[in-house]
Amino acid sequence: MKLLEDRIKKDGKVLSEQVLKVDSFLNHQIDPALMLEIGKEFAERFANEEITKIVTIESSGIAPAVMAGYYLNVPVVFARKRKSLTLNDDLLTASVHSFTKNETNEISISKKYVNENDRVLIIDDFLANGQAALGLIEIVQQSGAEVIGIGIVIEKSFQEGAQKLKEQGFRVESLARIASLKNGNATFINEKVEELV
Repeated sequence: MKLLEDRIKKDGKVLSEQVLKVDSFLNHQIDPALMLEIGKEFAERFANEEITKIVTIESSGIAPAVMAGYYLNVPVVFARKRKSLTLNDDLLTASVHSFTKNETNEISISKKYVNENDRVLIIDDFLANGQAALGLIEIVQQSGAEVIGIGIVIEKSFQEGAQKLKEQGFRVESLARIASLKNGNATFINEKVEELV
């Protein structure tokens, strides 16, 4: 998705060879117009899959998931990272380790919002090692629902998450695929391919 790649080039900040900061438009301050385009792109990619629910994780996955839900006309359910007084029984849970924050959270979704009749699209902001996606897959599978695919806004293709998910048979659609964060620059997979041609 060129619009997203251009925005990463313009406003993303490479903090290390492992970390890309996109808090000016995705995971702190949110650009609604960009999120609309991201949601539309996910909806187009999964248009023929009869999705009934979108599942994401708080908080950075919510904006792109809601926009995709708008275009697909389906509800969005987000997994919570912290216990809530109002979300306390009949929970589906999984443990997820965050690479960026170096912490493990137990995420949870109420059983009443995802069930065996659902065809679920999982959406998240980043895919690195795949831990968040694997946690969401575990929760969806606990409900008896089917995971139809995984939509990722930014994939760090130099880490093993996407490969791990694909090896398990999951369809992964990433809008921006980063090949490298070396030398302070984000280089995308499609740029690497162009260099070889």
